[in-house]
Amino acid sequence: MSRVPAKTLSLFVIILCMSATGVSKSIANDRKIEVDSTVITNHKTEIKGKRISYSATTGTQPVWNDEGEAIASLFYTYYQRTDVKNKSKRPLVMSFNGGPGSASVWMHVAYTGPRILNIDDEGYPVQPYGVQTNPYSILDVADIVFVNPVNTGYSRVLPNKNGEMPSKDAQQKMFFGVNADITYLAEWLNTFVTRNERWTSPKYLIGESYGTTRVSGLALELQNRQWMYLNGVVLVSPTEIGIEREGPVESANRLPYFAATAWHHKKLPDDLQSKDLYEVLTEVEDFALNRYLPALAKGAYIGETEKNVTIKKVARYSGLSEKAVRQSNMDISNAFFWKELLRDEGKTIGRLDSRYLGIDEKESGDRPDYWAELTSWLHSFTPAINHYLSAELAYKTDLKYNMFGPVRPWDRSNNNSGENLRLAMAQNPYLNVLVQSGYYDGATNYFDAKYTMWQLDPSGKMKSRLSFKGYRSGHMMYLRREDLRLSNQDLREFINKTLPKEGQPAQYSR
Repeated sequence: MSRVPAKTLSLFVIILCMSATGVSKSIANDRKIEVDSTVITNHKTEIKGKRISYSATTGTQPVWNDEGEAIASLFYTYYQRTDVKNKSKRPLVMSFNGGPGSASVWMHVAYTGPRILNIDDEGYPVQPYGVQTNPYSILDVADIVFVNPVNTGYSRVLPNKNGEMPSKDAQQKMFFGVNADITYLAEWLNTFVTRNERWTSPKYLIGESYGTTRVSGLALELQNRQWMYLNGVVLVSPTEIGIEREGPVESANRLPYFAATAWHHKKLPDDLQSKDLYEVLTEVEDFALNRYLPALAKGAYIGETEKNVTIKKVARYSGLSEKAVRQSNMDISNAFFWKELLRDEGKTIGRLDSRYLGIDEKESGDRPDYWAELTSWLHSFTPAINHYLSAELAYKTDLKYNMFGPVRPWDRSNNNSGENLRLAMAQNPYLNVLVQSGYYDGATNYFDAKYTMWQLDPSGKMKSRLSFKGYRSGHMMYLRREDLRLSNQDLREFINKTLPKEGQPAQYSR
């Protein structure tokens, strides 16, 4: 293990604070980020039955402005397999979570990293808290860096050369918006790849939730501004990435998710409940696209017969009563569904993962009091990441690890990330996209993810380079043990499939 030594200036400050009788009680101990630092530890693990050696580098790396001044420092964790001879052929996966304002903790210690949470097989917290070996990690086929954007994890804004913190408006312009976020992170990744000699490596971006907006925009920003070309982009529980779906489309797209959740909670009619989930969803998706969407588009001018037939079908597939569907004008909001489905049992269901149950103060109302899944996740993730970074990776700091950091207001204007991803794919024949979604995710539902994939390339000329994988869990599908195995294997196969054969040119043929 090695660590960047303390600065001489720090020692000088300590000496000045000492009195004739010892160290003064008034010594300041400011909680500040180290602008540029590394801590390296070495480990062994077993992945898919094979022993591998790896190093873990935790540290901070600056973000610079155009004048070369450090304006922020980002905390990261970088895993490298150390028993590989040729690093130039070894893929590098650059991982981001979302929010915006979320740390990289979620995929770091629950999905692709070599250590994962102590949780039960369905993803619920257990004690003692902590981490365990991840036998499905993709570290066997790729190195991984987990990046924490500004104000997440231990990443922080830095004071200017006069020792003053930038104003809130100035910080927003530099960091807190769709395009500002993409711009500074692309610059940071350029520095990281250069410092770690990874320019010749095949490169991948993976983002979860808002992180899919981030990596979709980064694909083109890296390509056109940093001249860094990718082999793949993975969208985990994707947002709309700038591809609009409002009105009837947004409403109709919810129904397959409703059906999946109702199936899980055994609220569908017996003939549907007896079928496998995939068989049910195939039927509901067809109805949503070909019957429900046109019915919603007709609004108040729909015929009474068609309206009644539609209400019966929506009730049948959603697990709700015909009365509830009719009173909603056939347009059921997510929040109402989360409150209504199990109302007769006195339970609510989770937003990001509808397998999770909550208890409200009152059974009345049209939305849950809290998100049952999120409080469950924070229960297990927060102690695990704080313990792991300090005890196993030897990164010591008095800074608070921001699971969610102060980044708002977030400038969402000019979000062209989906179009930018399409353009990056068009310009780069090597670039492929994998979409991963959980069927029980109500925040970024799986059918919206399919719709986004369908609309990403309207020409259809790049369909063979787009793929979708679904799982019987929620937003963080990897929390369910079986889906941890499946989703990592899908990533592993995606990486192996998108590595071109030696000498294979990046070109289109006629």
